[in-house]
Amino acid sequence: MNSSRPEGSPKEASQTGFNDSYAGTPPWDIARPQKEILALDDAGLITGRVLDAGCGTGAHSLYFAKRGHESWGIDYAPAAIEKARKKAAEQKIQAAFRVADALELTALGRQFNTIIDCGLFHCLSDADRVRYAKSLSQALATGGHYFMLCFSEHEPAEWGGPRRVTQQEIRDTFPAADGWCVDFIREAVFETNFHPQGGKAWMTKITKE
Repeated sequence: MNSSRPEGSPKEASQTGFNDSYAGTPPWDIARPQKEILALDDAGLITGRVLDAGCGTGAHSLYFAKRGHESWGIDYAPAAIEKARKKAAEQKIQAAFRVADALELTALGRQFNTIIDCGLFHCLSDADRVRYAKSLSQALATGGHYFMLCFSEHEPAEWGGPRRVTQQEIRDTFPAADGWCVDFIREAVFETNFHPQGGKAWMTKITKE
């Protein structure tokens, strides 16, 4: 079973394929924030204007808006953004949702203090990881933090799904020479609709210096 988002650049992926995933409930859409993200907030690590890159149907963006943040969510799938906007309207929450490419965040015309990524990085090709890091650098304010939750190489590959990511791959994508500081990479759990106990993952905190 391959339940990941299509691998590679969003522009190279089929937009129809993304939309088809949201005709029902995608495996990654658990309809609530990831516990790992809630733990970051509980620790006081989520600050200022927040962007969820690859927001899906908006669970994290809506949560942070309710917490008083200026909260944005972007996704390349129009169907996902439509669902997110519907949730926001129904719950009377002010959150901004845009159909946008995470590799071109400058198109949003603003910078963020916090950017979160739950399940986007591990879908990117090697080349697009480089483009993504540059895009993040342009959209993240100096001193801002990027938090990324992705499947680790410790997650068994039998069920298919997205690429597994090593700590070294993360460090190679965000080198100090490019103005990044990898503050921590720790073991985490990635909750899905098909993992009773969650998938083995990395939670990473990276600062733009």
